[in-house]
Amino acid sequence: MPELPEVEVVCQGLEPLLLGRRLGRVRTSGLSLRQPMPLDIGQWCRGATVAAVRRRGKYLIVVLTNQARLVFHLGMTGRLGIFPAKAPVARHDHLLIALDNKMELRFHDTRRFGSIQVVAPGQDEGRLFTRLGPEPLRDDFSAAYLRGQAAGRRQPVKIFLMDSRVVVGIGNIYANEILHESAVSPSRGVDGLKAAEWETIVVKTRQVLTRAIAAGGSTIADFINASGTPGYFQLEFAVYGRAGQSCRRCGGRIEKTVMAGRATYCCPGCQR
Repeated sequence: MPELPEVEVVCQGLEPLLLGRRLGRVRTSGLSLRQPMPLDIGQWCRGATVAAVRRRGKYLIVVLTNQARLVFHLGMTGRLGIFPAKAPVARHDHLLIALDNKMELRFHDTRRFGSIQVVAPGQDEGRLFTRLGPEPLRDDFSAAYLRGQAAGRRQPVKIFLMDSRVVVGIGNIYANEILHESAVSPSRGVDGLKAAEWETIVVKTRQVLTRAIAAGGSTIADFINASGTPGYFQLEFAVYGRAGQSCRRCGGRIEKTVMAGRATYCCPGCQR
């Protein structure tokens, strides 16, 4: 599933292509995604102009001049891109919105785990995000905040970081990489982490995510950005997907376990 860096890369790629563009005809596949396609999407799109493109967690938000907002979640295999209006429609293209430059914004989702929602003018989009934690690249994501959230919990730190109610955008890939950079075992209980370790986790979280965004995100299977090209951060992975290989830091052997049903990678030598 695309995580924060991948969604941010798509957001940055779409913004210059969509800003100021007037929307026209709306077509859908007629199929439901994770939830049914909004029936009023055409009503709010036709004739409106794109005023902003932004991200909240793993959600991408297209703001229109009529104050309606389109909220996309890529799910497992969702893709958002700009294509020539005359380009053949692919089998799993579920939403096509015409632009005023003979191009189209298309949402493609093979497994249909993504979602598209419309927030009508006058409605608060915040209702969609009420349970989301802070953005990890902003100042309110701090060691003090994490220590407060961890109080009274006994869960492993990896599961804690992947909880979107604690912090948004960190999935399985980046939780593994962040904890290796922090020299913290993914199985460590959050109740046992020291203040200095939380400080390190915050710093390394920002460093890993920033590097991943600069590299265009990580392409493991399906991810491509708005221009149709893959990301390259997977070439920098320290532990994820490298079970049995040597740790680039200490030379030890990277191990793979399963935690809460998710593949977990660590170097026992570095992450005690």
